[in-house]
Amino acid sequence: MMDQRGSGLFGGYSYGDPTLNVPVTSGGGSTISPYLNLDPRYLNTGDAEFIVPTGQSRVRGRFELAFSQIGGSVMSGALYGGINGLRVARSQTAELSGKVRMSQMLTLVTKQGASAANAVGVVAVMYSILGLGISWGRGTEDEINTISAATATGLLYKSSAGLKTMAKGGAVGLGLSTLWCLYHNKDKILNSQTNY
Repeated sequence: MMDQRGSGLFGGYSYGDPTLNVPVTSGGGSTISPYLNLDPRYLNTGDAEFIVPTGQSRVRGRFELAFSQIGGSVMSGALYGGINGLRVARSQTAELSGKVRMSQMLTLVTKQGASAANAVGVVAVMYSILGLGISWGRGTEDEINTISAATATGLLYKSSAGLKTMAKGGAVGLGLSTLWCLYHNKDKILNSQTNY
């Protein structure tokens, strides 16, 4: 008869060990693995849990969300700029060939990507800082903060180009943030309309 012992990283173990046959189930009742050597009562079968400091709400606030918004904006800007750079590079390097063309195309893609990432990143940082300041100043988090932060970002971003351009920037921020708030709260709006 074969030996019922296996070897592992931390020493030997027995295939016939009865503690390895503890049925471990997930929240839905399906067995995770019969080979886990642990008491299933220690498994989290409910909602996702995380450590929350005392006094903090369980929802991420505007400050925590700012980091992912800024990073996502920079990456989106780089992607857009890279695609736009590829489009520009194909037309501008049509007369070149070989390695020279490839080098010129990579240069244009890199420059366009970095330029767009920088521009979108600056807007995201300005929006996050203004939104955080407005949120802390008002002491609440609602759609008014989003709309006012986006409008102020548009005004501030285009402030060096004159009053007309600055007003256009503010209008773009106001329009985009209003559309975002309407989309984000469409269920509330639809429910309020059916109540009348």
